[in-house]
Amino acid sequence: MKSIAKKIELKPPQILVIGFAAIILLGATLLSLPISSASGQPTLFIDALFTATSATCVTGLVVVDTGSHYSMFGQIVIISLIQIGGLGFMTMATLFAFVLRKRISLKERLILQEAMNQGSMEGIVRLIRRVLVYSLTIEFVAAVIFSIRWSFDLGIAKGIYFGIFHAISFFNNAGFDLFGSVVAPFTSLTTYADDWIVNIVSMGLIILGGIGFVVMSDVVDYKKHKRLSLHSKVVLSTTGLLIVVGAIIIFIFEFTNQKTLGSLNWSGKILASLFQSVSPRTAGANSIDIGAMRQASQFFIIILMFIGASPGSTGGGIKTTTFTTLIGAMIAMIRGKEDIVLFHYRLGKDRILKAITLTMIALFLVIFVTMLLTTTENQSFLKLLFEVTSAFGTVGLTMGVTPDLSFFGKIMISLTMFAGRLGPLTLAYALGPKAEKELYRYPEGKITIG
Repeated sequence: MKSIAKKIELKPPQILVIGFAAIILLGATLLSLPISSASGQPTLFIDALFTATSATCVTGLVVVDTGSHYSMFGQIVIISLIQIGGLGFMTMATLFAFVLRKRISLKERLILQEAMNQGSMEGIVRLIRRVLVYSLTIEFVAAVIFSIRWSFDLGIAKGIYFGIFHAISFFNNAGFDLFGSVVAPFTSLTTYADDWIVNIVSMGLIILGGIGFVVMSDVVDYKKHKRLSLHSKVVLSTTGLLIVVGAIIIFIFEFTNQKTLGSLNWSGKILASLFQSVSPRTAGANSIDIGAMRQASQFFIIILMFIGASPGSTGGGIKTTTFTTLIGAMIAMIRGKEDIVLFHYRLGKDRILKAITLTMIALFLVIFVTMLLTTTENQSFLKLLFEVTSAFGTVGLTMGVTPDLSFFGKIMISLTMFAGRLGPLTLAYALGPKAEKELYRYPEGKITIG
């Protein structure tokens, strides 16, 4: 019996994969029920499965408009999936353990370590407690501000409901919105392109949700320790640089485009440029029409979506730290240096190999899925590449492809969202054989590079 138990014992990455899959199937089942749709008719299971995957993987791609298609019950199911998917089902399970005063076992700590992408179990329970406090506090404050703002437009009851829904959605970088029931389907925040309150709060939520809970905790403790970790320095500097550079590039490319920034005043142009620079960092909301942007801007957004958010956050992509490590390796090679040095710290070879491996797996996945979809979907290559990268980065931005996807296309995009949320390496560890320690090393060989 013991040998059988050992054979079926699951590794932490496998538990995460199974856990997320189970939540998605439960959510899909609930969303397919007649009670979940505004019309009272059952939703096609493939559409419900796609929506549940998008919500749990905090992506935001939708085949039917959330605000107009789903009833309040369906919308509550979606926002619940977003909260569970954004914070992680193990984090939510830990919340219940705290409430019930239940002890966190070693196995659960290992799973939490894998879920939060931490190098060790030290302080993992304390980190989870902070994650819950920070998340609920930030969402509550944002919900209050949103509720007050939208009460003027929608009435008090609807304003409060919209405030709570969008605070949770944006902080978890999901990008789901309800404005399809107010303006028109798939409009997102386009009617608030020049609204300072909505834009600033939304961007604040997206950035805070995207930098990672470890960085948030480090920043909060800065007054006590008077220093930031190398990880936090890299995340904050890379995030800030990408947002500023992204906003400038989008502003330049779209300045004269009457379908996007051209019709806005100067403050609207600046706000929209900033918002569209922040949003591709896995948020998925948009304040201008993505499909109407110039191809140069669309391709640049693809790059931002592929980079994504930061480790231990609610976002996806290869992550900012991976991108910085690759840039550091390139600069070190060009300058003839042996080590990658960031903020006076040298990076270990294992960090570099992990960054290269993660990027190559992500690149192969995006290329492979895009190639498949070009044979099944009647869409241009750029639109499909945009859609697949958005799914992998758990972003949710689209050029209008999602509602027209075929059955095969919906399945492939759903799988891509699933892989993007869990992370290519976690998925590889879960599906691959157990790693064994090498007993010997082969002699070193040399090949010509470049």
